Amino acid sequence: MTNHQSHSAPRVEWIGISSGNRQPIEPRDEVTVAVGTGIDGDYHSKKKPGGERQVTLIQSEHFAVIAANTGRDSISPELFRRNIVVRGIELTSLIGHRFRIGEALLEGTGPCTPCSRMDENLGEGGRLAMKGLGGLTARVIQPGRIRLGDSLTAEA
Repeated sequence: MTNHQSHSAPRVEWIGISSGNRQPIEPRDEVTVAVGTGIDGDYHSKKKPGGERQVTLIQSEHFAVIAANTGRDSISPELFRRNIVVRGIELTSLIGHRFRIGEALLEGTGPCTPCSRMDENLGEGGRLAMKGLGGLTARVIQPGRIRLGDSLTAEA
């Protein structure tokens, strides 16, 4: 898997967690991920242990497209309700593949399909505006810390 979007390594630009259902997304400088649950302290890690959606990622390159699709100038990462924003890699290329971010090894499990909450957060049509741009769900293979600025590297 090669990276055609950038000459530098893909990087983590933003990290956030939610402490509970429908609670605000709180930005973090670093998080710890655990096998079987996902991000320590995130609501989804408690909700469905062992699931396919332990960590959610979205690529920052899609923000401008989604903003344009919803008639906005820009969109704050918290509104997408994803855990990690990355730049420099097409996330859908990681479905079914393992990749390293910081100390952690993750495996892409599928697209992070936008839900009706996006209509609430982005306005009517928000869910449709994100179609195909919702990001990636992943599960944790090896635990570790993920920090702002960490590189993302696909495993061979």
